[in-house]
Amino acid sequence: MEALLDALQWPAMAATLAAAWLVASQSKSRRTWGFWCFILSNVLWLAWGWYASAWAVMVLQVGLFALNVRGVRKNQPA
Repeated sequence: MEALLDALQWPAMAATLAAAWLVASQSKSRRTWGFWCFILSNVLWLAWGWYASAWAVMVLQVGLFALNVRGVRKNQPA
């Protein structure tokens, strides 16, 4: 189980990179997917941070989660 939790940082990193790529798109739907990918990465980083006792990473991810939820909402059709 410990090895699985330790390895969690790699999918978290991949999700973060994919999200950054998608959020930079000019397509509204791709940006929305990007924010959802960021939210997934926030959850993965929180899980890894809890395991690693990385409290600053966890606090950062909570703040970024709130900003990504805002991004999803602002990207919705009016």
